[in-house]
Amino acid sequence: MKPLVIAIISILFIQCGKSKFDVAKGKVGSLTTKTTMQEIDGIFKNDSVVKILSEGIKGDNLFQEDDKYKIYEKGGKHLLTIIPQEQLDSVSTIKSVEIFDDRYKTKSGLNINSTFQEINANNTINKVESTLSSATLFIDDLNATIAIDKEDLGLKAFSTQKVTKEQIPDLAKIKSLTIWFN
Repeated sequence: MKPLVIAIISILFIQCGKSKFDVAKGKVGSLTTKTTMQEIDGIFKNDSVVKILSEGIKGDNLFQEDDKYKIYEKGGKHLLTIIPQEQLDSVSTIKSVEIFDDRYKTKSGLNINSTFQEINANNTINKVESTLSSATLFIDDLNATIAIDKEDLGLKAFSTQKVTKEQIPDLAKIKSLTIWFN
């Protein structure tokens, strides 16, 4: 009987430890497509949640930014930034999660410190789009976008030059990693 109990407890600990930093389509750690904004404080009860709320439609700012929920470890390390689907709505689900901590990773090992070579070898890059300062990679099987700074590509920032997958150097680093929940 004891070996069975120990085995079950071990499996539970392994599953709990694993899921805290797992990233997959529609999942970042304990966050899923069904998670509401009112659950954020409970999920991150051992961390600090900084809420930067917009003024919504009643505000004076026509170019209003989204609400942001920034998650920090107790030591001050920035883990995640969560954007809700609907602003100023506690029952809204999550629109996107930007990852800042390298412990959050996919089964293939993709994390914020991955190089382009690692991204390209383990994921299907469906599209590359240029912005003024970065190249954005679209990974549909994760519903993720990865931004790579144009300076890492040998291009001038604020240029409108189109970027192809073949132009990206293997050692180019990730500027940002966002998982979309829509």
